[in-house]
Amino acid sequence: MATDFATRLVDWQHEHGRHDLPWQNTRDPYRIWLSEIMLQQTQVATVLGYYERFLNKCPTVRDLAAASDDVVMALWAGLGYYTRARNLHKAAKIVVEQYDGAFPNDVDALAALPGIGRSTAAAIAAFAFDNIAPILDGNVKRVLARHAGVEGFPGTSAVEKKLWLEAESRLPAQPSDMVAYTQGLMDLGATICSKRSPSCMLCPVNIDCAARIEGRIEEIPAAKPSKPLPHRTQRYLLAVHADSVLLVKRPPSGIWGGLWCLPELSNDSSAAVDDLMLNARFAIKRVTRREKMNPLDHSFTHFKLTLNPLLVEVSQLTSQASEPGLMWFSFTDLADAALPKPIKTLLLPYIAR
Repeated sequence: MATDFATRLVDWQHEHGRHDLPWQNTRDPYRIWLSEIMLQQTQVATVLGYYERFLNKCPTVRDLAAASDDVVMALWAGLGYYTRARNLHKAAKIVVEQYDGAFPNDVDALAALPGIGRSTAAAIAAFAFDNIAPILDGNVKRVLARHAGVEGFPGTSAVEKKLWLEAESRLPAQPSDMVAYTQGLMDLGATICSKRSPSCMLCPVNIDCAARIEGRIEEIPAAKPSKPLPHRTQRYLLAVHADSVLLVKRPPSGIWGGLWCLPELSNDSSAAVDDLMLNARFAIKRVTRREKMNPLDHSFTHFKLTLNPLLVEVSQLTSQASEPGLMWFSFTDLADAALPKPIKTLLLPYIAR
């Protein structure tokens, strides 16, 4: 059955799969790796523009390794899950320093690079080197769970272990089939075996799909157990002075790590507290306008955040702000700054000037 599964999938991919994505039809492991990292937890339509811009700025792994943190984070800004960008940069430096700029063709060596992991390593090895190794991303988990009738939520270790065994058992025998097979699994999950309302009649492996035969397409795989997301609120300072805005660089770890952000304020919004803070932290001496802006909601994977911005127009500073990480950014530099999406939304009126 396993060989037959692979044969049907390879034939289907050749005829009906996707063949015109910008990271296809290449054996360059750098381009393949970049696309695979960007596609982690992000849809193809969102990645397309980012992929092109990234390659225009960093066309090779050596260019990426030599780029500054600010350049890398600016190229990634808005794509989310920023640990991916930091690991991408770290991995590029390792490839240059330890492998002389040539990606290893071994799955284990690839998986050891920051941010890659077993499934992404196998995809890179298959597309770049024809290595026979299983992948198991989110879409593939759904395909295999339905076809093999594996019950339970794929995010649990027990279910994932079963799915890895299924992935390993279905691999084609010939290395020359690995590109089409790996891409076929991805295409099947993305275009046919969708989470809701899958097109089972168009599926090349529907004849022996356990979920279809048992009428359990909607039940397999089981959904992630739901629980309400925590909700946080945070005040931010949007300080404007002489065609510039005050930003602070976030720590490398945590939300928006390494990006430029509006400074956080105490959630005590009394004027006396704000005045003390403006002078002590940001060297702001005189304010000509102070206005509470409309709240902005933003969702992360594990919580929801409501941003409450305070707009302050500054006419005089006592000195340059000395708190670590603070910088007054010219409006003309904001377009190229590495800004989180909600912060960029708040700053759009100034970026457009």
